[in-house]
Amino acid sequence: MPTSSDTRGDLAICAEGLGKAYVKAIGGSRSDTLRDGLSAAFAKLGRAGPRTPRSNFWALQDASFQIRHGENVGVLGLNGAGKSTLLKVLSRVTEPTTGRATITGRLGSLLEVGTGFHGELTGRENIFLYGAILGMGRAEVARKFDEIVAFAGVEAFVDTPVKRYSSGMYVRLAFSVAAHLEPDVLLLDEVLSVGDLPFQRKCMAFAKDLQKRQATILLVSHNMFSIKTMCERVLYLKQGRIVFDGPTSAGIELYEADGCLEAAAWAAKELADPSVRILEVEIADQTRRLRSVFDRGERLRLRFDYEAKAPIQGANFVVAFIRSDEVACCSYSTELDGLSLDLEPGVNRLELTTPPLSLVSDVYRIEILVREAGFQKLLCAQSGGSFHVRDPLLDTHFGVFHERGAWATNEVVHLARPKVQPRGAEL
Repeated sequence: MPTSSDTRGDLAICAEGLGKAYVKAIGGSRSDTLRDGLSAAFAKLGRAGPRTPRSNFWALQDASFQIRHGENVGVLGLNGAGKSTLLKVLSRVTEPTTGRATITGRLGSLLEVGTGFHGELTGRENIFLYGAILGMGRAEVARKFDEIVAFAGVEAFVDTPVKRYSSGMYVRLAFSVAAHLEPDVLLLDEVLSVGDLPFQRKCMAFAKDLQKRQATILLVSHNMFSIKTMCERVLYLKQGRIVFDGPTSAGIELYEADGCLEAAAWAAKELADPSVRILEVEIADQTRRLRSVFDRGERLRLRFDYEAKAPIQGANFVVAFIRSDEVACCSYSTELDGLSLDLEPGVNRLELTTPPLSLVSDVYRIEILVREAGFQKLLCAQSGGSFHVRDPLLDTHFGVFHERGAWATNEVVHLARPKVQPRGAEL
């Protein structure tokens, strides 16, 4: 996959028919282990060996697109859509099965938190190590060292082994090294979600500076706050194929529509076989008119149908509103609000009307959870769609929500102050 100079004008990335197939064993067992490799080798030699039926799984298919120098492009898609595979192919971590891609200029990539770091080495040592992996010379790393450390905010820990770093410190340092490579093309795969909100904003400001220098950024993220802020265009992947290439707002709408009712990724291990399933969700106002944009102070009405597989005593439904930067802002609970629900097998309906929305202006996604009484065992966790809160002034700079306070003022005419005796004066 060449990265030589592109003769087609101002293109930073040109992908033509990219595809990536992985061989998998039929029946779900892995086919990329050492044992499978030996089996294949024995088969080629004509010797007896265990044979496992195999098939190809196409993680990426026929991906064609062009990105100009200076563009920030988001890559969206549900889990398993092929987003990370696309970036791995572009960054030459893995070779494509079909197609080719041409990248013009210096390439930097951050595909996983702390890729290239060694846990036993200090932050200082890892900066030089990771910089070398990315293609920077020792003199260049030394020249940018102080900037890298300051940007990551790890001055007090730069001589501490990184195995003692938090995940946030890890990703801040890794991103800082990759960003200070001053790449012409920067590939980022879901790394900003680990950092806190101030660091995310710092990264976005830095990305804007890179863009002004005509750098190209390709960002994979489930965080719509990052995508909206950084990208004017998105590629939307579905089952390994690019099904949309266009404006960010339209791409986010597709993503949110497809993501509604999707199982929450964080609950996958706990919910291999959920006892309750959300079947349909409607977001409306008090007049039951379907809407996705609400002015602050309006009430939101959420109606959803659910199916219980077995009887459940004292089921607790929880509806959580999570801001686009992944801040959990508020939640409503049938148990806390005094509604006792004993579920019988079959399909039923539940409706929630919120108090007047005091959330600041932003986009919020809805998660619908079902737990046993007392907030115990998790029975269901699914996406319930998203909505926007609109306000001309109040945004995330004002916090999570804003409510009116009661203020009082009194005019102070005189404050009596005790007289101070001179030092040494007799009492």
